[in-house]
Amino acid sequence: MNFIAVDDERLALDNLLSKLKKAQPLAEIRGFLYPQAALEEIQNGFCPDVAFLDVEMYGMSGIELALRFKETFPKVNLIFVTGFSEYAPDAFALHASGYITKPVSVERIREELENLRNPLSMGKQRIRVLTFGNFEIFVDGEPVKFQRSRSKELLAYLVDRHGAGVTMAELAAVLYENRQYDRSLQNQLRVHISDLTRTLQVAGVSEMILKKRNFIAVDITQFDCDYYRFLNGDVSAMNAFVGEYMSNYSWAEFTAGQVYFNQQPTK
Repeated sequence: MNFIAVDDERLALDNLLSKLKKAQPLAEIRGFLYPQAALEEIQNGFCPDVAFLDVEMYGMSGIELALRFKETFPKVNLIFVTGFSEYAPDAFALHASGYITKPVSVERIREELENLRNPLSMGKQRIRVLTFGNFEIFVDGEPVKFQRSRSKELLAYLVDRHGAGVTMAELAAVLYENRQYDRSLQNQLRVHISDLTRTLQVAGVSEMILKKRNFIAVDITQFDCDYYRFLNGDVSAMNAFVGEYMSNYSWAEFTAGQVYFNQQPTK
């Protein structure tokens, strides 16, 4: 979920950004003091799901900025944040999703997010996978806890494969390196696959995994992933990569190198 917030008063913007972060901890949030800078941000590729806009701003009003936003993203949810209630008719003439009167509260933000005019696809949004830095998975904003570190690594490798199916033998070669692929190792691998499946079931996201006989993969349509967005050319994901990719796993170094190479500007 991507948020953009614009308010030409520094204290008001800082307060809004703080409240947005508390209301939606995993959202990508970008704040701007100048409407023109916010406009340039979306023209450069940032795709906001929700725009939180002050109304009275120097140089360009929030109403005018909203019109410019909608020219680029017709389905953007507009939420006006202002100290004046008289602008409400103008806001709703633009089919705004909401109108928050200052001072802003976390509760009011959450209320507006739960009643967006253009609802977000929560099938993807409720599961978020982070690969830049260490590997982590969040469901509804909460980190998924694994009892076995190897089960978590197994999921990380499946995410790295970007939906491609993996055999038991391949998993064993990657996760257990030089160990012989004998019956003992096969049984151990089954234990970790079962543990992964159970962990995701407890988290309510068992749909992430696709399993057949001697085949396992992730369903990439079921979750948001920074690495996948990077591959699709998402500017915010490309900016988020600072050289580390699943740094807790040695086998991820090859992909890390590819990501780094693809991030470099062409001459």
